[in-house]
Amino acid sequence: MGYILCIETSTTNCSVSLAKEGKVLAFEEDYDTKYSHAERLHNYIDKVIKDAEITFKDLSAVSVSKGPGSYTGLRIGVSTAKGLCYALGIPLISVPTLQGLSMQVVFDGNHSIVSMIDARRMEVYSSVFSSSHEEIRETKAEILTQESFSEYLQNGKVYFIGNGVEKFSAICNDDNAVFIQNKLPSSKEMAILSFSKFIEKEFEDVTYFEPYYLKDFVTG
Repeated sequence: MGYILCIETSTTNCSVSLAKEGKVLAFEEDYDTKYSHAERLHNYIDKVIKDAEITFKDLSAVSVSKGPGSYTGLRIGVSTAKGLCYALGIPLISVPTLQGLSMQVVFDGNHSIVSMIDARRMEVYSSVFSSSHEEIRETKAEILTQESFSEYLQNGKVYFIGNGVEKFSAICNDDNAVFIQNKLPSSKEMAILSFSKFIEKEFEDVTYFEPYYLKDFVTG
């Protein structure tokens, strides 16, 4: 089984990992408050390839976080991934950004996970997942209110993660809400999801694949 290069650029975190059979072998990221993808992404890719002591010819696929998120960040990540797939003649795999983010939440019990990425003002891109990280509510762009996610909160603990958490924690006082602060999507969590798709041959059309913006152009 070959290696999969994972690229995550949907937020300010420029993140790259190199994985084999779902296990991360090399990893680089920049948890910055500014977008540094154009300056750092290719350097990070070269670094993880070197750290894993392989060459680009050893790659079996490239995986990219498909969105939602920053328009500019997604464009850079997807164009880079597609370029590598074209040049190397290997498949392209896409991973839903919010599902990858949910993978950072691990706990015992049958609770829910809400991944939320900051959009603008009181808006977030969010999706709801089970404790096994299966999507139980589709991705939406929504304005946060005190009543948001009440149907899940009334049934038990709900873990909120992502850079939209700060907005919601300021207006939500529900005892069942657990806020996981200061977390962004990372390429680490893409490893196992990408491997599963690779096994099932769930590949994208390199020519026509576009990021999942969810809404019209969002700067950043």
